[in-house]
Amino acid sequence: MKPLADALAEHGLIIRGGVDSLVLVGTAGSAFWPHFTAARRHELNPLDSWSRRVLTDMADRFGAQMLMPCDGPPFHPFQRWAMAAEPVHQSPMGVLVHPIYGLWHAYRGALVFPDAIPLPPRQDLPNPCHACVDRPCVTACPVGAAVPYDVPRCMDHLKAGGSCRSVGCHARHACPLGRDYAYAPDHASFHMEAFVTAAPAFGYGEAG
Repeated sequence: MKPLADALAEHGLIIRGGVDSLVLVGTAGSAFWPHFTAARRHELNPLDSWSRRVLTDMADRFGAQMLMPCDGPPFHPFQRWAMAAEPVHQSPMGVLVHPIYGLWHAYRGALVFPDAIPLPPRQDLPNPCHACVDRPCVTACPVGAAVPYDVPRCMDHLKAGGSCRSVGCHARHACPLGRDYAYAPDHASFHMEAFVTAAPAFGYGEAG
């Protein structure tokens, strides 16, 4: 696993645990961001395309099959795999919360090997949201769209110029976990702009 971890680290990516012969690859914070921006191309979905190039290379080098969350339908059950591999749990916002990274992490893909490989055991840690008394993520959204997540209301706020569009989701920032991993401003803005652009394709809001 160390050779794979070292190879991924050259791109700012990390191993996020695994199940049997499947290894999840992802990010924590913005460590990968300089690597992505340096290699970014003018593409419709630049981050997914960069991830695919990197993980295809990893698959070729280490004799594995590469899977991406965006491949489908049918889509691969990345959230189910993640909860089996790591102590991540569903937050009140719906996204997975990590006890160290908080809400500032992502899964970029997976590598599937021909045989089961030795993996560290999954840590059995409780959902940190259950011990959070104040639940600031519930009240931090300026338009009350975070819990339960109201996509149309969120979209309307972003398209009207809400500050979340440039600094990242206020509800995520309000979570006390993982604040050292909060996305850099340009990284956060990239994701918010991508969401505003892509959401109409999934039936949220109007194009344009």
